[in-house]
Amino acid sequence: MSDSLRILVFSHKPEVRESIINAIGRRPATDLPRVEFVEVSGVGKAMEEMDAGTVDLALLDGEAQPTGGIGLTRQFKNEIENCPPIVVVVRRKDDRWLATWSQADAVLVHPLDPLTAAETVADVLRRVPAVHG
Repeated sequence: MSDSLRILVFSHKPEVRESIINAIGRRPATDLPRVEFVEVSGVGKAMEEMDAGTVDLALLDGEAQPTGGIGLTRQFKNEIENCPPIVVVVRRKDDRWLATWSQADAVLVHPLDPLTAAETVADVLRRVPAVHG
């Protein structure tokens, strides 16, 4: 198991990235390594990070502009071989179906509950063989 996990956090709004990071925390679960967050605001940088293959998990803002995390998730899942797990963060519970359509591994809804957010991220990370096992 590595010393830390790299989690990509994508949103065009710094305050949204901050709320996601604060909800997850530096250690989402005691059985997982500490987390290093990689914040990106642009689609190009998000693609670059995902293509590099060094991201353990991505948290994408479904409301990001001009390209939202839902469409980006579907693109990553269809274009990146061995795509890391992706959690989409949406504003409305009604948007969960869109996140499911995008092939997201999990969905979180704003406002983020820190306990639920950390548990969700930890559960997704535990399903990745290289991370836990």
